[in-house]
Amino acid sequence: MWSTIYTTITKNKLAAGIACLVIIAYLLPYYILGEDTHIRVHDNLDSNIVWYKLLAESGQIFTLSDVALPNVINGLPRSALPSGFDAMVWLYILFEPMTAYAIGQTIMRFAAFFGMYLLLRHHFLREEKFTLIQIGAALGFALLPYWPSGMLSIAGLPLALHLLLTIRKRRKDTPIYYWIVLLIIPFFSNFVLTFVFFLGVMGLLWLIDWIRMKSVNWVFFNAIAAMTFIYLVKNYLLITSMFFDNDFRSHREELSLGHNTFQRSLELSVENFLYDHTHDMAEHYWVIVPVIGIAFLIASVRNLKPYMLLGLFIFNAALSVWYAFWYWEGLRVIKDTFSIANTFNFSRIHFFDPAIWYICFALALGILWKHLPFGKWIVAILIVIQCSIVFQLNEEAKYSKVDSPTFKEFYSEELFDEIEDYIGRDQSEYRIVSIGMHPTIAQFNGFYTLDTYNNSFSLDYKHSFKEVIQGELDKNASLERYFDTWGGRLYMYIADHGEDYMFTKERDGAIEELSISKEALVDLGGDFIFSAVPIENYKELGLEFEKSFEKDDLPWEVRVYRVD
Repeated sequence: MWSTIYTTITKNKLAAGIACLVIIAYLLPYYILGEDTHIRVHDNLDSNIVWYKLLAESGQIFTLSDVALPNVINGLPRSALPSGFDAMVWLYILFEPMTAYAIGQTIMRFAAFFGMYLLLRHHFLREEKFTLIQIGAALGFALLPYWPSGMLSIAGLPLALHLLLTIRKRRKDTPIYYWIVLLIIPFFSNFVLTFVFFLGVMGLLWLIDWIRMKSVNWVFFNAIAAMTFIYLVKNYLLITSMFFDNDFRSHREELSLGHNTFQRSLELSVENFLYDHTHDMAEHYWVIVPVIGIAFLIASVRNLKPYMLLGLFIFNAALSVWYAFWYWEGLRVIKDTFSIANTFNFSRIHFFDPAIWYICFALALGILWKHLPFGKWIVAILIVIQCSIVFQLNEEAKYSKVDSPTFKEFYSEELFDEIEDYIGRDQSEYRIVSIGMHPTIAQFNGFYTLDTYNNSFSLDYKHSFKEVIQGELDKNASLERYFDTWGGRLYMYIADHGEDYMFTKERDGAIEELSISKEALVDLGGDFIFSAVPIENYKELGLEFEKSFEKDDLPWEVRVYRVD
């Protein structure tokens, strides 16, 4: 594998060099701007970054029991946070959060590039003359707007597939470094998100080989089993809490996702097929899909049989249908009968989409190269166009245009240091909730919060927290349904705000009549409310306004209310 990469760089210096320079240019904002970089908020600044930071500072990185972390909801289960064997956790232990984030992005981009290149070169588009396509498709894949905390969960799928297909073919002759890389990947990726499905597909492939060839490929089986075993060890706390801790009832037991009509499910199938999900966008609509369509036309005219391209294209369509109909109301009977179908999201296999689209892109470009006049030049232009499209989705470029905050602005450490100094007590001695802001902002700054956003927490706590905000939920049926059927965000919901949690100081979101239960908040231990908007009826609620805090160069104006 490494010799192939070395040969590629030396034999195709210009193309490989340009590709690596483009990736470096894509990554430069993280290293030049640092905390002044604009990065994604959803499922990133509002969650995962703080989860890694909390865990790195908790002293509970490794523990045999599912202990509670007191910083969040009076005791967040340790199993709700990433495994101590997760490489990203160790980046946050060794480096400051933004530096860890930048390193994670770097690992993800280069692994995606070389993984896709090796997969195409050795398994899908082997001809030497197609090096430009191999490198170009791999570069486009490497620049996609991946979910940042996924690391190699999506971006590393081509690399893992290349390794396992090579082991399947070469068996005992597989070089040792293939095994080393294969067994390292679990530490940089998420089993529940994608690799449980990936390994399931590999297991099915192994079974088909056994049936077809009438012999067992034990080397291939051992590779799949070894990778699975590492994931199980890595996620030991999650597994024990799910299957062996009878005292803990997760809020996921009350999940009730999937009430779409049949028509809406059909529409969602088409939407996902063309545009993908926010976590696995392939940006394939403008170039890749038309190129595949042209390749099929050429194949029909030239009497070609592109079985691989057609099979993968149909498979991606099937994934979109599966994803959409997982949320169809007709499946509620299954989800209500079998708890695993309700608590585990089986639709996530659609995260295979980006890798499949770029394999299809490469195969389609190969047909254009061979069968169109000036095919080589047409292919080069198409690659440049597609890579230009995805390059513009660099986080700094994308989120600076929509006035999203930078890392520094979002967490506003200087501002919250002032609030901490004003309160003048150790942060562990009091509890706060936030209004108009994500709770992770306070968590990042060391405050102990009663609200949060996490994948799993106590169902009883969810019920207790709902008592605090029941008055606001009563005003907004859609918001109450959102809280009841999912509830991963234990937020101080405001009926008029809906699912908007970003009220920076230039926005008008004043609350004329806040309907919360102060008594329920006190029962949870609440001492302060940090609000990004004025609460005009705070006196009627029995709250005491302490002080308003803001800084010219930071986006928040935080009003501190004491809960007497």
